[in-house]
Amino acid sequence: MMELSQDKKITVGKLGTILFKKGTYIYVGSAPSEKRLQRHLRKEKKIFWHIDYFLQEAQIKEICIVDGEECEVADKIDLPFIKRFGCSDCKCPSHLFYGELPDFFDKRTYYP
Repeated sequence: MMELSQDKKITVGKLGTILFKKGTYIYVGSAPSEKRLQRHLRKEKKIFWHIDYFLQEAQIKEICIVDGEECEVADKIDLPFIKRFGCSDCKCPSHLFYGELPDFFDKRTYYP
């Protein structure tokens, strides 16, 4: 989960410039190794994925590990979302949601 402290326009690669509202966001992605998670926690990195653009402005509050493929997990989240964010390689509407992670997920939580 990430927190954006104020409304912010962010240019996100080919998605263009998006106005993100202040608040809590959930990003659903695959991180096949701890190395990938460590990469996302760093501020200094090559900007590659949609989430990299967002993390230049937002602060990671916690990392929740849930069971299931990322598209299956994203499909279960019924929250407002940023259209096509983080899902250029699948047919999901989005992998970035605005709000808190629903309680029904069996999750393991890590704090950066």
